[in-house]
Amino acid sequence: MAEHATDYTRGQMDIREQEASFEGFVKLSKWGSLAVATLVLFATMWFCTGAGFGGGLVTAIIVAALGIYFLREKPASA
Repeated sequence: MAEHATDYTRGQMDIREQEASFEGFVKLSKWGSLAVATLVLFATMWFCTGAGFGGGLVTAIIVAALGIYFLREKPASA
């Protein structure tokens, strides 16, 4: 069979935009998941337990702080 004529050469495509899109998606997923988990925890503690608003707020702040600490960007290895 005859090969199709093309300008494509494997490994020569500029993929910076795809890499940036993927990195943005991963960051949005990571931080969005933390925000949703914190909000759900706050609402659950507030409405479904005896902790009330203050207990829910304190718990949500602690979880948010821990999430920020563990999900932040790590420095690049040398």
